[in-house]
Amino acid sequence: MNERPAVAAVDLGATSGRVVVGHVSPDELSIRTVARFDNNPVRTIDGLHWNILELYRGVLGGLQEAVRAEPGLRSIAVDSWAVDYALLRRRGMLGTPYHYRDGRTAAGVDAVHALISPAELYARNGLQFLPFNTVYQLAAERLAGSFECAESMVMIPDLIGFWLTGRQVTERTNASTTGLLDPTTGQWDDELIARLGMPRALFGQLIGAGSLVGPLLPEVAADLGTSASTGPAVVAVGSHDTASAVVAVPLSGPGAAYISSGTWSLVGLELEAPVLSEESRAANVTNEGGVDGRVRYLRNVMGLWLLSECIRAWSKGPDRPELQDLLAGAASLAPGSVGTFDVDDPAFLAPGDMPVRISQHFLRKGQSPPGSRVAMVRSVLESLAEAYARALADASRLSGTEITTVHIVGGGSLNALLCQLTADRVGLPVWAGPVEATAIGNVLIQARSQGLVRGGLEDLRALVARTYPPIEYLPRPRTTTKG
Repeated sequence: MNERPAVAAVDLGATSGRVVVGHVSPDELSIRTVARFDNNPVRTIDGLHWNILELYRGVLGGLQEAVRAEPGLRSIAVDSWAVDYALLRRRGMLGTPYHYRDGRTAAGVDAVHALISPAELYARNGLQFLPFNTVYQLAAERLAGSFECAESMVMIPDLIGFWLTGRQVTERTNASTTGLLDPTTGQWDDELIARLGMPRALFGQLIGAGSLVGPLLPEVAADLGTSASTGPAVVAVGSHDTASAVVAVPLSGPGAAYISSGTWSLVGLELEAPVLSEESRAANVTNEGGVDGRVRYLRNVMGLWLLSECIRAWSKGPDRPELQDLLAGAASLAPGSVGTFDVDDPAFLAPGDMPVRISQHFLRKGQSPPGSRVAMVRSVLESLAEAYARALADASRLSGTEITTVHIVGGGSLNALLCQLTADRVGLPVWAGPVEATAIGNVLIQARSQGLVRGGLEDLRALVARTYPPIEYLPRPRTTTKG
């Protein structure tokens, strides 16, 4: 059996989770998925929730596979989507975590803005306004009386880590998405928390990527087939999946921008300090924490969720489409033959019949909607590329950074049409890959924490570039597009 040192990344996405094992050395970077499992939210009478216990069952099953496959397993780390959390009392959850797409947060937005203006809030937390930011979700909890029983709050990846180790901590990159972290100090904003009527005790110890969370609980270790004393420890990485993904973007210099393209698209730059100006707030650009104290200055853009929801709606009928056939048809359409739309319209946030909602969006603006499925797919991708170009232009202008190239990582890097349309819209070379950026970034930070590799982010990215050479897309001459 292979006794090489290995690490295991638990990567939880909005629709599925997986466990990936990785081997890293100064001359090697390899990953292998050992388990996949579904992440199916559940709607109950009180709203939309994550099926967190079933998700944890999948995590444990995947880690069992990792332990069996890799006797030299050194560590485990968890990343997931941002903003969502569980409220705890002692060691138990007070309820199943809500899904950020649940509509309950509207009251929380009003409650927060009644106590602090959007302008002052941005100056304090640097976050793009999104109605599901944790600060608004917690305000809804306050209105519901949830704080009367709650003793602590843990973000989703930290909840999994707590169940694995018994230790409650909050990793900073995910904490930065709560709206309650000071982006200049990296500490909880105690004054803001008090002003919003939230108990300070909810917000626990902050740790950075690469820190030890703790050894496995004895009963967990036994369940996984390893030892609490000699088996893998749990460490922190960029627990916000985009923070891990950005670690693995093979950025070629200070003018390199990135698009982490998946269910959401996170579009922006890596900076040394946040941009907290009123102009930045007005442009709805966010400052999120990155690994090694970097700032992810970006805009959250509605991503491939739009396309996946269209496919889901069409698949309910007798004529189930194949994505590759739709993409091939969309690529054959002439430039400018379809209209574009605002992908960030709030109407597209909740699950539902996406083709109908996109068509209604066009009709409300007095425009003709796409006339076929192929045209709808082309419209979605053109609209995403247009949104990417706007976000990058704003990030460049507001940060004073000239963008020279764009990197697309994640699932969207496999979509050749999206990559080409982005190059066309931005007018710059686009480098696509790696597709597994989140898992790679997770694995790299673990490996560095275990002493398997050394150096800063630039050194880690050079290893990524050597191992996964990106594919280049050059911009084509601009053609006027309808919309």
